[in-house]
Amino acid sequence: MENTNTDSPIRDRNYVSYASAAIALALLAWFYCFQPGFGREHWSAFAWLISSWNGETDYEHAWMVPILSAVMLVHAWKSIRDVPGKQDMRGLAMLAFGALLYVVSFRTLQGRIAIGALPFILTGGVWFLYGGKIARLCAFPFFFLWMMIPLPGFQQATVGLQLLATQAAHWGAGLFGVQTIVEGTNISSASGNWDTYSIAGGCSGIRSLMALIMISTAWAYLAPLAMWKKIVLACSAVPLAIVGNAFRVTSIFVLAEYVNPAFASKTWHDWSGLLFFFPMTLVLLTLLHGVLAGEFPLLKRRRSRVMRIRQASPDQSADHSPNHE
Repeated sequence: MENTNTDSPIRDRNYVSYASAAIALALLAWFYCFQPGFGREHWSAFAWLISSWNGETDYEHAWMVPILSAVMLVHAWKSIRDVPGKQDMRGLAMLAFGALLYVVSFRTLQGRIAIGALPFILTGGVWFLYGGKIARLCAFPFFFLWMMIPLPGFQQATVGLQLLATQAAHWGAGLFGVQTIVEGTNISSASGNWDTYSIAGGCSGIRSLMALIMISTAWAYLAPLAMWKKIVLACSAVPLAIVGNAFRVTSIFVLAEYVNPAFASKTWHDWSGLLFFFPMTLVLLTLLHGVLAGEFPLLKRRRSRVMRIRQASPDQSADHSPNHE
């Protein structure tokens, strides 16, 4: 009797594809999790990366990047699931490029290059196994992982931000009647009510800036907006972070002048980023999203309800009108 079942070849191809993906992930885990050779301690690539997430590099927020990348993949899963997977040999070119970068990183002991190669390897592997359409859907979440790599010489950028924060705080404090004297990055009270404060690297806002760039980029990707609006939303992190940090530093001098210098320089200084900066910048980011979308997200449900009532009112008036013959 002839077997007319056509599902078996398709099922076999799926099994081969899943097995290939599992083997590729196992090899990737070996080279990135267990293969030593990076940093002074000859760590694995991931061990070196985790060790670099510290206060000295201002990348303590970087542990959130893989989580947000996973959220993006989950968000894109519905679209990925609807695309038929088809092997594409062109993906081998990107995969080979990523592998070459890893070899270069291993020879030069540069962990940054190894982690930088990871999105190329992941995207190229997906492209090869499942086709270009699925690879395009996965590309942004994969390359978003670059945001967890500490940039070399990154701390040098804090000098300009320190000067900017100092001038902004001097101007902002003056608006509240607090007269200050600026010397470089040092601010002192003109009335002598509190000691001189130094706008150190931590007060420059560089940490908050990088964290907000990470959040705004993920927000822009998930937002149902046009591409140019996504770019505006992502780039808004820079001015919002500068403005938010200026308000935060200004609040320290205002509290030192009118409340208590010790409270302002210690308690409020340590907690104002969490209690003041991020809530303020996230609210501003939400408002900007609402402007770009043409409506405020918090009022979207109420607005749609009003629209439904307005659309239903003609039908209701027609039902209640008398029928004249």
